[in-house]
Amino acid sequence: MSDRRVFRAVVPGPPRPGTFGKIRAWWGGWPLGQLAFLAVLALFGWLFVSNVLETMARIGILPGFGFLSSSANFEIGESAIAFRAGDTYLRAIAAGLVNTLKVSLLGCVLATILGVVIGVAGLSRNLLLAGLVRWFIEITRNTPLLLQLFFWMALAKALPAPRQAPALFETVFLTNRGVYIPSLSLEGGPFGLLAAIALAAALGSALLLLLRLAGRLTRRSGTAAITLSLTAILLLLVLSGTRPIVQAPALAGFNIRGGLNLSPEFAALLTGLVVKFSALIAEIVRAGIQSVGTGQWEAARALGLHDGQIIRLVVLPQALRVITPLTTSSYLDLTKDSSLAVAIGFPDLVSIINTTANTTGQSMEALIILIGTFLAINLALSALMNLYNNRVAMRGSTR
Repeated sequence: MSDRRVFRAVVPGPPRPGTFGKIRAWWGGWPLGQLAFLAVLALFGWLFVSNVLETMARIGILPGFGFLSSSANFEIGESAIAFRAGDTYLRAIAAGLVNTLKVSLLGCVLATILGVVIGVAGLSRNLLLAGLVRWFIEITRNTPLLLQLFFWMALAKALPAPRQAPALFETVFLTNRGVYIPSLSLEGGPFGLLAAIALAAALGSALLLLLRLAGRLTRRSGTAAITLSLTAILLLLVLSGTRPIVQAPALAGFNIRGGLNLSPEFAALLTGLVVKFSALIAEIVRAGIQSVGTGQWEAARALGLHDGQIIRLVVLPQALRVITPLTTSSYLDLTKDSSLAVAIGFPDLVSIINTTANTTGQSMEALIILIGTFLAINLALSALMNLYNNRVAMRGSTR
């Protein structure tokens, strides 16, 4: 047999760009013009910084962040962490940051729940319910948030005194000193409520990480891991002698004792944020539901599902691909708009930074801290929501 060899012609392709070509492609056209623009921008930045440093030196202020370790001679009316006059400015800023995170987190959760309910109710066949939802959305969306905060703050101050305040379900009091609601605490053991939550989160995260590394992370296994971690924490609390104590507020003398007190400023801020952004989220949910084709509804009805099951099991999982990106934007706006708390006297991060700048004279450094903190919060929130959005998008593309 003859040895047959097949010769294939090799067609040369386009040459790969070298290092200079890659830099040129990344830089784009008009390189000299861009360099000139950057040089002018750097010159203006240098002039601005040198002018600020010269002004600070003239009035006797040393630039830098050394003031963070100095004593802050002011009080904070409401703080989730212990703070008193004389503590450092760093601790005061931390207290304001915790207040901002608290109202932002609660606002996002409550606005999402209320927004989904309102968005679904707006699609009801009941004309009265749909009309009320439409009026609520239009009024809320087309009035400034600051005006709404003033309204809720005025309403909070107009509530009756504790002795005349009505009790809702005998456990919730609406007074001009704040809103009193039942509180939950753990007593009788070495673990507190925050410690139990931290242990549950750590154990659940460890189990989910092990499942992910083993390639066995599914919806069912993830739910089982979370349930197992919560069960383990409950058993640990029971075995350690820790018991939950529910404290209901009750009228005692001229004030209300027990329970959890939400200050008028916090209650007004949280209510304003939840009402405003629930209307925005309701419109997002409505648009996401209506983006699902009518064929999906007809197929679900053919299977015998009622409207509630269709929305929960068929429509919402598909609508999440439309809802999630827009909801992320609403979360970011809610977090940024929480800075309006300074207008109604709630000591959030902006209020504490403003007081710090006025008492120390380090306005530029205070603004840098404020900008960097909000940037970090929003970038972290955006990253978390993008991870969830990618997961939803990948699910939708594989089905």
